[in-house]
Amino acid sequence: MSDEIKAFNDYRARMNEVILGKQNKVINRLFNLDTNTYAEGALSTKVKEMLGLVSSMVLRCDDCIRYHLGKCHEQGVTTEEMYEIFAVANIVGGTIVIPHTRRAAEYWELLINNE
Repeated sequence: MSDEIKAFNDYRARMNEVILGKQNKVINRLFNLDTNTYAEGALSTKVKEMLGLVSSMVLRCDDCIRYHLGKCHEQGVTTEEMYEIFAVANIVGGTIVIPHTRRAAEYWELLINNE
C-alpha cells in the first residue's frame, strides 16, 4: 500500500476513534446511519459506493472522494467504470468538478497500482 493511501486510512481511522469515543449520541447515530446506508440491500454495496462517489464529487469533498474511491476499489470497480462515474459527476456537478476529477484520477491510479 502506498504511503499516501496508508496515511489517509490511518488518519481517518484515528480521528473517527477520537470522535466516536466522545460518545456524542447524535454524532454516533449519524456515523451508524452512514455505515448502514452503504450496507447490501436492494442496491448492491458496489452501486451504493459508486453513488456515494458521484455525490462526493458533486459536493466537492476531497476526503469523501478518497474514501469512496477506496471503497469502489475494494468492490471491484474497473477503471472503465470509474471514468463513467467521473463523467456522471462532471455532468451533474459542472466544470467546477474538474479539479476534483483530477485529484480523484490521481488517487485512483495509486489504488490500482498498489494492488
